[in-house]
Amino acid sequence: MRLNFSARALRDYRGLPKNLNKIADKQFTLLLCNFKHPSLHTKKYDENYDIWQARISRDYRFYFRIKGDLYEIVTIIKHPK
Repeated sequence: MRLNFSARALRDYRGLPKNLNKIADKQFTLLLCNFKHPSLHTKKYDENYDIWQARISRDYRFYFRIKGDLYEIVTIIKHPK
């Protein structure tokens, strides 16, 4: 599998608090190695648009699509509580 970031996801990534960049990198690596890794809490977010959600931290999520052998990161946002 490969990983690609949308322009929005890149802006979101660059805007993360500095301590979260390293954690996000670890979570992206886990996604590439094991889609169902427990720390990701991966789940289908929107069936109509085929968007998945996974966890960066307790407070941040990333949303992505699966296109063949590509994970396309769509956005990274603070999780609304």
